[in-house]
Amino acid sequence: MNVPRLVIAAPSSGSGKTTVATGLMAAFAGAGLSVSPHKVGPDYIDPGYHALATGRPGRNLDAYLCGPERIAPLFAHGAAGARLAVIEGVMGLFDGVGGEGELASTAHVAKLLRAPVVLVVDASSQSRSVAALVHGFASWDPAVRVAGVLLNKVGSDRHEELLREALDGAGVPVLGVLRRAAAVDTPSRHLGLVPVAERRAEAVAAVAAQAALVREGCDLEALLSLARGAPALGAGPWDAAAETGEPAPETRAERPRVAVAAGAAFTFSYAEHAELLHAAGAEVVPFDPLHDETLPDRTRGLVIGGGFPEVYGPELSANQPLRTAVTELAAAGGPVAAECAGLLYLSRELDGRPMCGVLDATARMTERLTLGYREAVAVGDSALAVAGSRVRGHEFHRTVLTPGAGGEPAWGLVRPERRTEGFVGGAEGNVHASYLHVHWAAAPEMARRFVERCTA
Repeated sequence: MNVPRLVIAAPSSGSGKTTVATGLMAAFAGAGLSVSPHKVGPDYIDPGYHALATGRPGRNLDAYLCGPERIAPLFAHGAAGARLAVIEGVMGLFDGVGGEGELASTAHVAKLLRAPVVLVVDASSQSRSVAALVHGFASWDPAVRVAGVLLNKVGSDRHEELLREALDGAGVPVLGVLRRAAAVDTPSRHLGLVPVAERRAEAVAAVAAQAALVREGCDLEALLSLARGAPALGAGPWDAAAETGEPAPETRAERPRVAVAAGAAFTFSYAEHAELLHAAGAEVVPFDPLHDETLPDRTRGLVIGGGFPEVYGPELSANQPLRTAVTELAAAGGPVAAECAGLLYLSRELDGRPMCGVLDATARMTERLTLGYREAVAVGDSALAVAGSRVRGHEFHRTVLTPGAGGEPAWGLVRPERRTEGFVGGAEGNVHASYLHVHWAAAPEMARRFVERCTA
């Protein structure tokens, strides 16, 4: 496979990676190219903007959650049919899992994809020092090819002149200079950018402004030429059907219907999850807990991913008919898989407002951010996993869940010192709910087991 590709990285968070990467995606898509968007790490929000810019699903490449061996196949799957792939990095170029070296860093993924790196530098508070910065990043790891630099937040023509002069001898060409522009900014709140689903009209305008900024300030021809110089990947595409085992022909006409929560309150989901459920034999149907008062007709199982139920607590609580339907499905033994926001929705109450009551637990917002990768083991058999199964996941929230009496946690932490307090989740009957976000591409047996429970 030889899809032209670029990795957009930066020395640190806050340098403008998302603005530049999304702008590049939109600019190239606007020029008629089919652009495949990707994001390094477990981020759910940036891929929404990427999808808006390209018209293709935004996909994550996380070497911790999925394993380094799956990065190239997952990329090849997502980029199939595209004429260009743009991969937005995470944090600083060399920042990976704490204590694990380069694992899951942007540099690690760039090496796994054999992709050139373009470094986005926030130049707003420097001039000649930019050369030392770029030289250091370009020379730190010879296996990472830093092939160009984009200067962001440049203040004036004179500022640009000083920056270019400093970089003349750095050995890394300047492929773009972007001026400060308020129109490209995207609002943030307690967990990062506000998702596209919550501000679609404004997001469309912001992406258009990002594309215009990139077209004006970047050498798109040089960037495309750089992408086309990436060598062929020695990996075939990841295949959901091969991972789950294709369903028998006699069962295809009677696929169990799995309802998947969507809409503004539940925007956190990996594209591969729905693909795996479908490959395992399910009919996947989205629904919006903010507006739909019933589950889709003939629903046999329910998947509720992450998002922002704390922002939409009043609306979710007010939709009592749907809450009742969810409770009844769980009580009847219907498999339910929930992560983070889904866990809160299944609790008895969130910030004092009634929720579904499937789990005997209460939740509340806090000021403290719980964030990090986790290793976990299934405490007992559930709709997703067999007792003793090990997974890797990611936690990202500002809520605390207090369990009632009874029940058991969904996961036990392999290294509990990485999470000093809080409630990991709950598993009762066919319900599996946890704060842990897991990428099912690394554990396709979860999708297969869930669909099997839906047909039992």
